[in-house]
Amino acid sequence: MVRIAIVTYDPRPETSKDRDFPLLVRELAAAGADATAAYWDDPDVDWASFDLAVVRSTWDYTWRAEEFAGWLERCGKVTRVANPVGVLRWNMDKRYLGELTAAGVPTVPTRHLAPGDAPDLPDDHEYVVKPTSGAGARYAARYTPEDRETAVRHLARMHAEGFTAMVQPYIGSIDVTGERALQFFGGRFLHASRKGAVLAPGTAYDDDKVAHPDLEVWSPTPVELAVAERALAAVPDNSGLLYARVDLVLGDDGEPRVMEVELIEPNLFLDLHPDSVPVVVQAILRAAVGR
Repeated sequence: MVRIAIVTYDPRPETSKDRDFPLLVRELAAAGADATAAYWDDPDVDWASFDLAVVRSTWDYTWRAEEFAGWLERCGKVTRVANPVGVLRWNMDKRYLGELTAAGVPTVPTRHLAPGDAPDLPDDHEYVVKPTSGAGARYAARYTPEDRETAVRHLARMHAEGFTAMVQPYIGSIDVTGERALQFFGGRFLHASRKGAVLAPGTAYDDDKVAHPDLEVWSPTPVELAVAERALAAVPDNSGLLYARVDLVLGDDGEPRVMEVELIEPNLFLDLHPDSVPVVVQAILRAAVGR
């Protein structure tokens, strides 16, 4: 019997927001595996006792990046980790978008402002400011040129905490056609979803946001699927990918652009796509035995 850790975060005193992992643990057990939900930062977990550690919902890692990176290195030395540790490290900082752009992948235009950089912000269009290490729209906000003073304070707060900021034009199509999330598992396309706009005008950067509003099943166009596959092909050392999510938006020209490639802890939306559960379970089992 293979032992599999489904790696998550410690939500206490609140309850976990991950609706996927109870289902995964149950279905893996039904398929004959010894599956356990484990907190990534629990010092009492013996990671060497597992055949595979599947990183699923380590949703607090962006605030503890160095600690999480250290855990990845330690865990990767004693057991197989999915996705591979090198890929996870690469994906922790969204400056990877520059590498995708250089590889010819259509992406949302992005500039970076590190601590110490001048607050060079757009004065002729709406834009988004968010950290290069972030999840769930944390520390993200949408601004107009008239909001400059608020945006500058936002940058100052992030820089004081050591974050590098991303500045991107706000893609207006999101308010109309939303974002597409294309999921891949076991090296193949799994399913897709569409969600509404996350960032409403005037919402403070440090407010909690609904990460996946108005989520619905989506059938990607051939062009969307091709762009997502191009993005994954540009990921360094991608042969060991177990899972991936590619988030797309439509640019001003109506063509899909990559907003994010999520290789660490994407929500799989399995409650929206129940037919995908057996595919995910079998892919995890194959990975646990090295196939």
